[in-house]
Amino acid sequence: MKLKGKKIGFGITASFCTVTEILQPLKILKDLGADIYPVVSKEVFENRSRLHDRDLFLDEIRKISGREEISTIAEAEKFGPINQMDVMIIAPATGNTIAKLANGISDGAVLMASKATLRNGKPVLLALFSNDALGMNGINIMKLYNTKNIFFVPFGQDDPVKKPTSMTADLSLLQESVICTLKGVQMQPAIISHVDVVNA
Repeated sequence: MKLKGKKIGFGITASFCTVTEILQPLKILKDLGADIYPVVSKEVFENRSRLHDRDLFLDEIRKISGREEISTIAEAEKFGPINQMDVMIIAPATGNTIAKLANGISDGAVLMASKATLRNGKPVLLALFSNDALGMNGINIMKLYNTKNIFFVPFGQDDPVKKPTSMTADLSLLQESVICTLKGVQMQPAIISHVDVVNA
């Protein structure tokens, strides 16, 4: 298996309309032999939403990974000197997370784990889910796209009529993106179409 024995940090941030969608891709990575270390943001660890049950969600993450989730900066800092990952994934990577990462802010477990991974010269793979990807956050996305050791799961506009600035990753491409990332290659095309072209 291509991912057998690979240590993968899997960061989950608070795109609550999306978090349950990462369960199946996470299970696929585990089934391919990856050694999964789940990391959750404070918001994911503490909150439930109308779209998911916090306790059931975290239980499922533990069941798939075989580990307790990491939820504090102190725990995540160990990804640097002690528990080095082969790759750190953030899925979903919210606009807020993207903005902080682009500007060197590591004020939570997921961002600290990502910073520690980059410090070790290892890659970070982002599965973008942002309502303002083509708005205020566009500059941060392009900054990260051109940053060494940062890669993206291919992403595109998910609803160009009702949400013209929104872009989301195609999670069905996560497995292939991880393999590309481990080779130091950005999966192409990086910008994809989720929907048919709509003429105004």
